[in-house]
Amino acid sequence: MASTCLEFALKPSTCFSTKLPPNPSKFRVFTVRCSALRSSDAATATGLVERPWDVANARLVLEDGSIWKAKSFGASGTQVGEVVFNTSLTGYQEILTDPSYAGQFVLMTNPHIGNTGINFDDEESRECFLAGLVIRSLSINTSNWRCTEELAKYLAERNIMGIYDVDTRAITRRLRQDGSLIGVLSTEGTKTDEELLEMSRSWDIVGVDLISGVSCKEPYEWVDKTKSDWEFNTNGGNEKNYRVIVYDFGIKHNILRRLASYGCKITVVPSTWPASETLKMKPDGVLFSNGPGDPSAVPYAVETVKEILGKVPVFGICMGHQLLGQALGGKTFKMKFGHHGGNHPVRNMRNGRVEISAQNHNYAVDPITLPKGVEVTHVNLNDGTCAGLTYPALNVMSLQYHPEASPGPHDSDCVFRDFIELMKSVKQQHA
Repeated sequence: MASTCLEFALKPSTCFSTKLPPNPSKFRVFTVRCSALRSSDAATATGLVERPWDVANARLVLEDGSIWKAKSFGASGTQVGEVVFNTSLTGYQEILTDPSYAGQFVLMTNPHIGNTGINFDDEESRECFLAGLVIRSLSINTSNWRCTEELAKYLAERNIMGIYDVDTRAITRRLRQDGSLIGVLSTEGTKTDEELLEMSRSWDIVGVDLISGVSCKEPYEWVDKTKSDWEFNTNGGNEKNYRVIVYDFGIKHNILRRLASYGCKITVVPSTWPASETLKMKPDGVLFSNGPGDPSAVPYAVETVKEILGKVPVFGICMGHQLLGQALGGKTFKMKFGHHGGNHPVRNMRNGRVEISAQNHNYAVDPITLPKGVEVTHVNLNDGTCAGLTYPALNVMSLQYHPEASPGPHDSDCVFRDFIELMKSVKQQHA
């Protein structure tokens, strides 16, 4: 059996570079001998073929030419997407199942992910729609009484790629400086860095209709309310007094639960559902939901909104807010790196109240382009962008963030009551 040896002796004269200590005779001379099996022999002798720890086996290649080596978890393969960072400290499962992240790699700035595992009560949609997950440290233990599964297994079962042991701080600073970047995530060693870089530079998320891939295919009724353990609104309706049609552009389940808790009878329809069919159902109000991507890539949705405006009260959330902005004659623009996180301060311009909001969007409405009569009701305090609109003449209200997400914890939930009051007022006028 071959081995490699290293042997050396330590003497007083080698330990002290200037002069010897007063009693050098008290110092002993000793020999250190180190040996190790050669790698090939070690594998044969121990039966180990692979190292007992994970090694870097994945790459994230960004369109700016930077290459980030990492360790993989979840699914394997090669995937392209837009890289965005999320500043939420908790709620990674809600992020994973938010359809608004379709086509994107989500980088979590919080370094420890996976600590609470997975539980199926926190799902926000029927599946994971994001392209991949990028984190600093993958927790090897879970600690939560509701946990039923580990994060790595959960992603693998849903064919979602993830990487960890990567410098998420450095990538976040790059995204803040240069803006959101297209990237390619790969565990395939046969693909060269040049090939992955070419993939990142030949794909673009702008102008792509991502809504059609996350919307439901047929209408359905929604009846589930917020569970009693989590319900904080004691003034919600017990009877279904208002019929609401919800356009599914990537709807989150908790939006539907909050509407149901406020006493709404809900029918969810696909993104391509004709406005004429919606009006035949004689709703008291219409909600245009959140969703992924570029609002300018779905002109059919803008036309649907236009046909419904002025006929019934409408409420837009996130993508729905942007579509309403365009339908009213305004323009939207792509932000540098967007808003993604559960700690965004928003000022309600009507009462001066500041709400801590959950946000997830890369586009915003330009308020300067909106027609006279449209009022900006909310402003993001981080960058001054429009976070809410109202147009009383057409019974329109909208928000650019998620009022159901409760990061404040319940700062914005009252907007559902505002929608109820709007429908109530219009219904009384036509009684």
